[in-house]
Amino acid sequence: MTTTTETTEKLPLAALLALAMTGFICIMTETLPAGLLPEISTGLDVSPALAGQTITAYAIGSLIAAIPLTVATQGWRRRRVLLATILGFLFFNSLTALSPNYTLTLFARFAAGAAAGLAWSLLAGYARRMVSPAQQGRAMAVAMIGTPIALSLGVPLGTWLGNLMGWRLAFGLMSGLTLLLIVWVLVKVPDYPGQAKGQRLPIRHVFCMPGIRPILAVVFAWMLAHNILYTYIAPFVAQAGLADRVDLILLVFGSASLIGIWVTGRMVDQSLRHAVLASLAVFALVSVFMGLGSHSAAIQFASIFVWGLTFGGAATLLQTALADTAGVGADAALSMNVVTWNGAIAGGGIAGGILLDTQGAGSLPWAVLMLLLLALAVASLAHRHGFPGGARSTSFPVVGH
Repeated sequence: MTTTTETTEKLPLAALLALAMTGFICIMTETLPAGLLPEISTGLDVSPALAGQTITAYAIGSLIAAIPLTVATQGWRRRRVLLATILGFLFFNSLTALSPNYTLTLFARFAAGAAAGLAWSLLAGYARRMVSPAQQGRAMAVAMIGTPIALSLGVPLGTWLGNLMGWRLAFGLMSGLTLLLIVWVLVKVPDYPGQAKGQRLPIRHVFCMPGIRPILAVVFAWMLAHNILYTYIAPFVAQAGLADRVDLILLVFGSASLIGIWVTGRMVDQSLRHAVLASLAVFALVSVFMGLGSHSAAIQFASIFVWGLTFGGAATLLQTALADTAGVGADAALSMNVVTWNGAIAGGGIAGGILLDTQGAGSLPWAVLMLLLLALAVASLAHRHGFPGGARSTSFPVVGH
């Protein structure tokens, strides 16, 4: 009877979509400069390469701040922390829009990245607390939907608006969205207490829990593989004559990711282990097709669509596994996920660049394949702790309400 009640429970969609909107703003704030580098370069009177460091500063802010800010705010009420991160975006995006010089802009981007690091550590745990244990995976899938929407639709739209109105107004528009989000959170998102001192687990203790390190290893290998290919997708698909269709390629990927999130939402609570192994195995197979068919546009479009399907639910699957395994240490574990994930983004840019310069674009899918096979092996071996089989609501120590 309890199971039936839990599985038929309605999700608090308005509250979960507010969390998704927070994730959307995180991704938009991070990636918006990528499409506006010439305008930013001209506006701040720096080279395009220096303008590109506005993205680097954001990533460094997330890497450095995620764990200490999460630890520092563990005792705060959850809505207070959420609003603090959103206010951070409001203030630092506004500062970016108004900044008269490059140094101040870099500081604003670093601080916005710090706000994002805290946000990503918070969102998954927050979504889980809104629902019963059996619904936590589906709730996280809804809360994570802002990421592929931002990547597939938001970034091209932001670039178009920036080119139309100027890059400063584009960042101003982001501030306007955060004002609306603040009202949304105050009206629709429930509040929960933070952790009492006696409940808080040291970061070191959480890191040493059985299953945490294998999950983080899978996170790093999977996301490193993804970012090697995603960062350098333009030179890779140029081999198939698609150099001028990168926007369409990214739209196909993003659209498939949305479908992937929906599929994951249907599977995560009952078959998390199978979903992780299947996603890794299919992505590995796709990388083989991309490598062998690197000069075929049809193969590339089909492969990128399937790749998007496997990636769409990755954040939900991995964060659910981490939070379940960590139990009351979920927030600390998720802050480690932020650091690992952002490290993989940076590593993908570096490793992919080296491969591109030394081995050519054709080498990228084979490097991706090696990393995915490693991730698949680690996930397969973590069958007792980390990625156990069965329905997750009965297999894991879940975070209480």
